[in-house]
Amino acid sequence: MPRHSRSGLEMPRRSFFAVFALISFVLLVTISLSQLGTRQGATLKFERNADGEWHAKPKTRAAAGDKYLLGVGKADITGPVVEIGFAGYADLSQVGTGLRQRIYSRAFIVGDVSKPSDRFVYLVLDTQSGDTAVRNGILEGVAALGSGYSVYNKNNVAVTGTHSHAGPGAWFNYLLPQVTSLGFDKQSYQAIVDGAVLSIKRAHESLQEGYLDVGTTEVTDGAINRSLYAYLNNPAAERAKYSATTDTTLTLLRFQRASDGKNMGVLTWYPTHGTSILQNSTHVAGDNKGVAAYLLEKDLASDASAAPGFVAGFSQANVGDTTPNVLGAYCDDGSGQQCSLENSTCADGKSQSCHGRGPAFQKLDLGISSCYEIGRRQYAGAKSVYNALATTSTPVTGTSVKSFHFFQDMSYFKFPLADGTIGQTCPAALGYSFAAGTSDGPGAFDFTQADSGTPDANPLWAVVSGLLRTPSAEQAACQQPKPVLLDVGEMSTPYAWSPNIVDIQMLRVGQLVIVVAPGEATTMSGRRWKAAVKEAAKSILPNDPVVVLGGPANTYAHYIATPEEYAIQRYEGASTLFGPNTLPAYINLTVSNIAYLSPSSTSTPAAGPSPPDNRANSLSFITGVVVDGAPAGRSFGQAIGQPSASYTRGAVVNATFQAANPRNNLRLEGTYAAVEQLQSGKWVQIRTDADWFLVYTWTRTNFLLGLCHKCYAAVVFDDGGDGFYEGTNHNDKPTLRLSEAQSDPVFLKPTFYWEDTLPDLPLMAESAADGCRMCGFLREELIRQKLCHVGNICIGAGYLFGGQGWEFEFIDTDPGLAFWRCEVYAVGTTTNDMVKLQ
Repeated sequence: MPRHSRSGLEMPRRSFFAVFALISFVLLVTISLSQLGTRQGATLKFERNADGEWHAKPKTRAAAGDKYLLGVGKADITGPVVEIGFAGYADLSQVGTGLRQRIYSRAFIVGDVSKPSDRFVYLVLDTQSGDTAVRNGILEGVAALGSGYSVYNKNNVAVTGTHSHAGPGAWFNYLLPQVTSLGFDKQSYQAIVDGAVLSIKRAHESLQEGYLDVGTTEVTDGAINRSLYAYLNNPAAERAKYSATTDTTLTLLRFQRASDGKNMGVLTWYPTHGTSILQNSTHVAGDNKGVAAYLLEKDLASDASAAPGFVAGFSQANVGDTTPNVLGAYCDDGSGQQCSLENSTCADGKSQSCHGRGPAFQKLDLGISSCYEIGRRQYAGAKSVYNALATTSTPVTGTSVKSFHFFQDMSYFKFPLADGTIGQTCPAALGYSFAAGTSDGPGAFDFTQADSGTPDANPLWAVVSGLLRTPSAEQAACQQPKPVLLDVGEMSTPYAWSPNIVDIQMLRVGQLVIVVAPGEATTMSGRRWKAAVKEAAKSILPNDPVVVLGGPANTYAHYIATPEEYAIQRYEGASTLFGPNTLPAYINLTVSNIAYLSPSSTSTPAAGPSPPDNRANSLSFITGVVVDGAPAGRSFGQAIGQPSASYTRGAVVNATFQAANPRNNLRLEGTYAAVEQLQSGKWVQIRTDADWFLVYTWTRTNFLLGLCHKCYAAVVFDDGGDGFYEGTNHNDKPTLRLSEAQSDPVFLKPTFYWEDTLPDLPLMAESAADGCRMCGFLREELIRQKLCHVGNICIGAGYLFGGQGWEFEFIDTDPGLAFWRCEVYAVGTTTNDMVKLQ
């Protein structure tokens, strides 16, 4: 039959299918687009900013919150790493010989969007504490930046220290802490000041609108109470309110920018002493909080949720009686016995052999592995909160930002106590037990903690203390029951020995209130102080206050024990400068001024008397680099000790160079040593001395001629892939001539693992119980797969400790075996192949 023409009623078959295909395509596209609209994360929405640039719209926040002006910044404050005494342990023999990890200032700025002049700066320095001289220098340095920085002043800048005991000293304002560092060193001081100022400048330059969120977690294995005997003297009813003898809560404040929802940084508060690294270690580091910050910043450097330049601040809290040596204090006299609960002594009645043990004390590595582990535990806690905030958060709300600061002379300061009577503080003084030290760092001679000071307890030292200054009758009565060893508050020759005038400061943003403590509050002191401030803050804030305590800050006023702990006169009580009413006075001075933090407040308290500034008249017995030379036949930068040609991953790689004194150039924001990797024919720097696993050591070999050399060890066990590595050496003579040299290349041999098909298992056992279950399961699974037999020694634990690489122990798989944070391997019974269980 002939077809109709194209002008007829019937369409040609090809045209029909073409139209059908077109309609089908349109329907398919329509359905697909509608489906894309319902699939989470299937599309990206963009918007144009004020500059006309397109960017992704910010992610939806887990909870609403108010906007603030936010900025974060970080800068290097690593001072002289050699030939300067350390700050913290007050040990004259602890003089720097190198660098394990650079130390930093981390700055956090919070401001009111509608009133930008209302803002504050919270600094976290990897130092022993804040300090009057350092704070003065920082304020002067910020003022010198220009009128744009005039908003930052003594009222709103808080200078806190992480309380690391592994950093250079000689930067303090007062004589007593200068003594063990042989005075005041301008270079050490200026490194901290300049770095802190630079961190504030960087934070200021990063200012933009954003949100703040608060989260908490419990870190139960980061500290124990080192003065339990004193803690137990607090009222039983008060102790019953808490499940632990230290504060286990880690509080995290997240800084999130509004433009794209990326996180600029986090600021955390958690109490544990910076005494993981022992007092016979002489390499500069930020101790456990430096490790925590290093790990979190490294972890989030490539994370999509974090903005470039992410800053992690791990601030100290009510740290006074805490210790990171969580296994307890034992006598290193061969007995293996625990130290006395009452006074931390051993069988000889002395404290010198009583030492706290960190989680990896058996490594005998000066506390380095324990430091890494305690830092890792804080990092893990912070990371868990960070992750949780993506779905559940407590936003900071209430747009106002307030702060206040004033100076208070604590010499015979009278104030009302809670019972209505009048209390009084005293001029600063230190008791006998101060000289005994703690189980983190015992003192010298025959001092012990809980020393009553009675004549027959220590007659020699009664005479010695009198040679310095005999306290007045009024001072002795005021300080009771403390027996005064050093009447430092009344000693001013050649200049003030310790502070009598302290900083009283508080900061607030929304419902978050920050108590800035000038000393080391003990666990219960911090709890009382925070509780009192929270109750007072309820009267000025619409939302339930969140209160944190940070310190030691601004000036170092030693310890803040409760009156009950003070009565016991262990180290913390003996170091509570201003007498038994020190804590009640601090509580009074903050609570009575809480109205200055009110959203409607437009005034500040009177400035108070200024503390002495001893920078210009401080003594110094620290010599500079007088002579610096290389032996005949050698030149600066020359490699004089080459590493081996190859190493198994996890081994320590050493290279030695002829080097000038590192005090010639601090290389701030730089590095003394580096590790480079050969990548596609090009050497790429993969480690600097900011890295925990690159250790730099400098040794003087001839004091008369100034001859010296340095070496550093790179522990390279976690780099993916295999390849060549090369060490780089930077040196500076006193004339500042720069020289550079490389070690011979090193090849890291791969470690081969037979691929296994076992079920997915956790590589880290989070508790002893988890370890038991994991081991028991693996044992049965290995038997089932005929990799080993019942009773065979076929499970190995590879323990990874900071700076020490892997150490394998092949042990019987008893069902009761507990693995603490280890990776588990199986070993073939005939081939000896090592199997990493994925």
